[in-house]
Formats: sequence, structure tokens, C-alpha cells
Amino acid sequence: MAEKQLSELPRDLRDLYEKGKMALQRENYEYAIAIFNQVLTREPAFLEGRQALRAAQYKKAGGTNIFKRVLGSATSSPLIAKAQLALRKDPLEAISVAEQVLNNDPYNTMAHRVLAEAALAAGLPRTAVFEYEILRKHSPKDVGLARAYAEALTAAGDIDKAEAVYVELQQAHPDDPEIAAALKDLAAKRTLVEGGYDALADGQGSYRDILKDKEEAVALEQEKREVKTDDVAQRLIQEYEARLVREPRNLRLLRSLAELYAQKKEFDRALEYAERIRASEAGADPSLERLIADIRLRKFDHAIAQLDPNDPAQAEQIAKLQAEKQAYQIEECKSRVERYPTDLSIRFEMGELYFKANRITEAIAEFQKAQANPHKRLAALNYLGQCFAKRGMYDSAVRMFQTALKEKLVFDDEKKDLLYQLGCVLEKMGKTQEAIEQFKLIYENDIGYRDVAAKVDAYYSQQQQ
Repeated sequence: MAEKQLSELPRDLRDLYEKGKMALQRENYEYAIAIFNQVLTREPAFLEGRQALRAAQYKKAGGTNIFKRVLGSATSSPLIAKAQLALRKDPLEAISVAEQVLNNDPYNTMAHRVLAEAALAAGLPRTAVFEYEILRKHSPKDVGLARAYAEALTAAGDIDKAEAVYVELQQAHPDDPEIAAALKDLAAKRTLVEGGYDALADGQGSYRDILKDKEEAVALEQEKREVKTDDVAQRLIQEYEARLVREPRNLRLLRSLAELYAQKKEFDRALEYAERIRASEAGADPSLERLIADIRLRKFDHAIAQLDPNDPAQAEQIAKLQAEKQAYQIEECKSRVERYPTDLSIRFEMGELYFKANRITEAIAEFQKAQANPHKRLAALNYLGQCFAKRGMYDSAVRMFQTALKEKLVFDDEKKDLLYQLGCVLEKMGKTQEAIEQFKLIYENDIGYRDVAAKVDAYYSQQQQ
């Protein structure tokens, strides 16, 4: 992930950001913070938006005295712990939780530190630089902080500034071998930059500009392609298997082979290589578990695609395979929930699977936990509303949809779905007038959405009669 500029955002987010800036100018800081948080929830890579949010947070804090700052830091410690736990598994969630702390306590140094580390982990080095610059204003002599700042600058491509930080550190600590080693590494990095190799990472250069051997350039381009043709995939398989004889512990080769065999629909062979990684010391990897699950699901889908749904015998086999696939998905996800009980994104996934299997009680339990994840909150509330509706608990369903709609500032497909679900529940409650008001809100913005046009037209036809 790389930081994005305002021009790269969708139109509705740009409009929302401008609305936030207007609120900031009018000194309506609470509203500005709410809007900027909404923008960053959808696009955490938008650095300008985060800078505006930080300005609003500091403006809101105003003349906060040191006692209040210390109190704020103390009361936000549970959230800090939550952000630190999320840091390794879900850096974007860690960023979101840290922002919750900063909304009320923008002077919280721990929140800034967690956010900076999470930003680097999420591939947002300029965001990390921004946070470290805030921290260094408060602790300019902190050596560890200065080194972290220099590392962020290096990741952001600002070699000159990073070098200046390390030189300053070396002058203050001339006998520190780690600082000397960091300066050497930076010199090597400068060589790569000046040689043009950094252009590859930025997507602005060409392998052929760097490599003299044209055949090597072609091979690298083929290896980097997401979707490879069968002949390229086969050539890479042969090459990697030959290398694996010499490098049997090369986990990257094993993973590449698993992915290539899955692409060629040789799923058993793909799983064989993936399981070899799991059997290694580095086997405890959530991304590997997702890869194995994905291969198994693709194997199910491939088997189903080979059958004719119009043939009664084969249709029965399709139904059997679909049931097996659903059971596998639930069991596999349940095992991940047990291993990572605090990962709320997995909880949300578990809820979706239970919902599709019509296991509503279990789905409700998972969505109630998942709503604590700011990235999944609105979707979890939507599902909770649908779960309660399936139970006939229409008043509870209405509350879920209304809560989500209060927090949903952008009129997008998610908001349309919330309005539609709310309208359908109100219809079932016999509240026709209230229901039609929800459908009209969609109708006025998107007449082609589902069957809202038919519902609204039927209502007005009945009124005229």
C-alpha cells in the first residue's frame, strides 16, 4: 500500500474531505474530526486527510493543561493495549484504534508511536514520518526515536534527510557501532537509488532500463505478473523445482510453487507444497493458512464447475459439494477464530459464514464482537439488523440499521443497502409510510437500485387511487 493524494480518491471521499476542511475552518472541531475519521476509515493511505485530522484534534484540545494530558493518557491505556495487540496481525486496525485515542488525547505519545510503527508495517512510510516528526518535537534527544525516524525516512525514499539524522546521531554517539552500520546501509541504499534500481519499486522504471540481459528482464517481468499464462507458469514451475533441489528450505520458492500449481488447477500438488511450509518452523502464519484455505475452496469450485446442473444426477452431486464446501469454510474459519480470538476481522468472516448457513444465533454472537472493529462496524451492524429481522425481532433490527445510518455519512452502496434493509423491516412491521421514506431516499439518488422504483411507484399509484 502507498500513500494517496486527494486527486486519487473517489469523488464522494473528496467531497467529504472538503466538507471536513470547511468544518475545521469554522472551528466545528468535533464535526471535522468525525468527518476526517470517516474518510480515513475508507482510505487510511490518505496522508493529507490524516494531517487535517491531527490539526483538528489539536485545535479541539486547545489549551489542555498537563494534568489533563496525563489523565487522558491514563484513561486511554486499554485502547493503547488493543492497538499494540493489533499491530502485528492487522496494522490498519492498529492505526484506527490509535486514532481513537488521539481523538480525545492528541498528546498521547504511545498512540503516536503505535501509529507510526503500524504505518510502516502497512507500507505507509510517509505517514510514519509524519508521526515521528510529531514525537521528536516532544523528545528531540531520544536516540531510539531518532533511529526509528531515520528508518521511516529511508523507507519513504528521503535518503538525504535520513542520512542527516544518522550523521547527527553519530556526532553525538561516535562509538555506537549500530549507528555506523546504519550509515553504511544507507550508503548502499543511495547507490541503488543513484543506479536507478529504486525506479522499479516506484513503478516508474523498466527492468530493461536496468538489466542488460534482455532474457533476464523478460524472465523477471513474467515472474512478477499476477496472472501468468500456462506456458509461463510451467516454465517457472520447472525453474523453481530445480532451484528447490539446491535450496530445500527456501519457503518463498515453496509458496510460489503452491500458487503456480493452484493457478494450473493442480490443487493437490499445490496443497503439498503449502503443507511443507506449514510443517517448517515458520508454519504459524495466518497468510499461509489463508492460502491453504483458498486452494481448497478453489478445488471445490473447480469440481463444481465440471458438473452439469441440468443433469439430475450431477445436480445432486453439485449440492453435495456445495454443502461440503460450506462445512469446510465454517470449520476452517472456526479454527482461525480459536487461534486468533482477538482478531475481529476473522470474527466478522465467521459471522458471514454462519449467516449464509442460516445459523443465526452463532452469527449474532460473532457480529456483536466484530462491531468493535471500526473497519467492520457498519457491515456488522447491517448483518445484526438482518439477523434480528430473520428472528422476527423487528424492533431490534430497526435499531441496528438506524445506528449504522447515523454513523454512515457518505451516500454510497453501503448506505443504500442499510436504507433498503430498514425499509423492508418497516414494511413487515406494517409501517408503510416510514418504509416508503427509506425507499424514497434511495429512489432520489439511484432509481435503478434493486426494486425501489417498483415499490415507490406502487405506493404512489395506490395513493392516487
